[in-house]
Amino acid sequence: MARPNLNDLLAFVAVARSRSFTRAAAQLGVSQSALSHTMRGLETRMGMRLLTRTTRSVSVTDAGERLLLSVGSRLDEIEEELDALTALRDKPAGTVRITTGEHALTTILWPTLRPFLRKHPDIQVEFDVSYALKDIVAERLDAGVRMGEQIEKDMIAVRIGPPMRMATVGSPAYFKGETKPKKPQDLTRHRCINLRLPTYGGFYPWEFARQGREMHVRVQGQLAFSTVPHIVAAAIDGFGLAFVPEDMVLSHIKAGRLVRVLEDWCPAFPGYHLYYPSRRQHSPAFSLVLEALRYR
Repeated sequence: MARPNLNDLLAFVAVARSRSFTRAAAQLGVSQSALSHTMRGLETRMGMRLLTRTTRSVSVTDAGERLLLSVGSRLDEIEEELDALTALRDKPAGTVRITTGEHALTTILWPTLRPFLRKHPDIQVEFDVSYALKDIVAERLDAGVRMGEQIEKDMIAVRIGPPMRMATVGSPAYFKGETKPKKPQDLTRHRCINLRLPTYGGFYPWEFARQGREMHVRVQGQLAFSTVPHIVAAAIDGFGLAFVPEDMVLSHIKAGRLVRVLEDWCPAFPGYHLYYPSRRQHSPAFSLVLEALRYR
């Protein structure tokens, strides 16, 4: 039996982990047709089917699952060792992959890393912008950004931003025909603009707290988005109430485009943290990015 080469195995692991030829091809920087040809060649050389393909999905066979478990972690170790060798260079180099939401990228990551990257031209940073809570180990990402309370216990979390507050807002035009809510329960009688979170497959429940009492409210309305800036724009246009990070609407409140309600139900909470696996050896490039982002 002809033995598969390392590139074939790397391609297989990418497909098996992502369960998608489209995502794996983008990750590897090759065309879908070329990747499909590589997988067919690998299966032919090994004399067994590794992947089950349908028009909508890709899954691994029992043989494919065994191959993934046996070689996936070893390939990760090889890549980590190669990254670690950059410590022998005069200048740190390498790629750091971070998954993050749009708000954290705009307010913290990019403002901090923009001057950092000018000083370190050999370091590349890839941002995977998504509201999904991704498994960074399975997707071969170096780190992710989440609110402090959302991070799993087996991850190391480093604070990268200040405490945050949420704000419930609506336009003056909206409130002309509506009574302002005085407590979170009142929101069930209002038109609200929902945020859909891919990870949960549903809408984000609005979270409130006051004097030790916590309350989650599931709201209804005509509109829902998967990105927060569009929610703010819809609220300004009078389509309902929005529940968004405070810093995104303070200028609109000051200008009179939005009116804030339930402010006493929106205390500060732990802000953004960068999280990463505790058992992974990290490259010098990642260590530098981590120190640049660390909140001081």
